[in-house]
Amino acid sequence: MAAREAGGGVAGRAAQKLFSLSGLFAVYKPKGPTSAAVLNLLKEKLLAEAGVQTNGNKRKSQVLKIGHGGTLDSAATGVLVVGIGKGTKLLKTMLAGSKKYTAIGLLGKATDTLDATGKITEEKPYDQVTKTDLENVLQKFTGDIMQVPPLYSALKKDGERLSTLVKRGEAVEAKPARPVRVYSLSLQQFQPPLFTLDVECGGGFYVRSLVSDIGKELSTCASMQELTRTKHGPFTLEEHALHEDKWTIDEIARSLEHCMSLLPGEPSHKKFKTEHPGETAVSCEDK
Repeated sequence: MAAREAGGGVAGRAAQKLFSLSGLFAVYKPKGPTSAAVLNLLKEKLLAEAGVQTNGNKRKSQVLKIGHGGTLDSAATGVLVVGIGKGTKLLKTMLAGSKKYTAIGLLGKATDTLDATGKITEEKPYDQVTKTDLENVLQKFTGDIMQVPPLYSALKKDGERLSTLVKRGEAVEAKPARPVRVYSLSLQQFQPPLFTLDVECGGGFYVRSLVSDIGKELSTCASMQELTRTKHGPFTLEEHALHEDKWTIDEIARSLEHCMSLLPGEPSHKKFKTEHPGETAVSCEDK
């Protein structure tokens, strides 16, 4: 039976193929837009290619069921895992999966957001910090540790993001420290005041908080300057993340075929091959 647009008309072959896609794949998130904005752009491009005219009608755009697993900050880049069709049901497992990051930290300056987008709140000398000091401190942040999430985050209070409340000027208390896991943490480069870390961690971990905590442990302060997610579960930046020029129905179909084979223990791609149009869009984010 031919796929139908939300407004009624029979969609073309491209639309039929789009609405039959199901599974997980990865896209490249550039610096600047939010993860939600990247997802919306992806959806717009796919619906436009399929010839589904939304004309700003939100209900029409919801015929495509799509979501992402694991929010990246606006200033961050890298792997963003996307679920389409019934694949959105697999996103919760991705939120808890391991992730790898490359982060550049700056010694001597702290900000309210813990990264380069915020206002400087403190400045301290850092000349006393050596490469050996930094490497030794990293050992304290490896394994099962406790971490206080940043105020500027996607975590929510009464249904609203903490970052939204803080920007509105409302008083927000820091969330209590919570257990997180760091599988590996290594120093890749040390050119004071900059240092580069490779981090592999579990779900709910904030690299911004890590960089800030490292600064405090070194009796100075620090803020994150750049962050790139290089791996999320089995999806890597180099091999799997589709850049915007490849956000097409055919490219995503090929990526789904490849990526679904990366998920051992999950239902096979064949079980996710078809999807009925007309379902509501889903978006999953880190909590």
